Amino acid sequence: MSERELYCDTCEGVEPFEAPPCADGHGADCPELVCTGCGAAVLVPSVVFHLACPSDRRARTAHRRAA
Repeated sequence: MSERELYCDTCEGVEPFEAPPCADGHGADCPELVCTGCGAAVLVPSVVFHLACPSDRRARTAHRRAA
């Protein structure tokens, strides 16, 4: 179990949070953390950015039309 210190709204302070055993198979990357002080659970969102260049989109569209 990994520990992180985060602000807990219930405890009204910084507390250690740990990842509980994950039933979904995420392992150490589980987005759910539990406050070791009060047991409040939080979800830590994972952010993924997909950047696309507008010129690439036009090139793919033009290529589809030509085929």
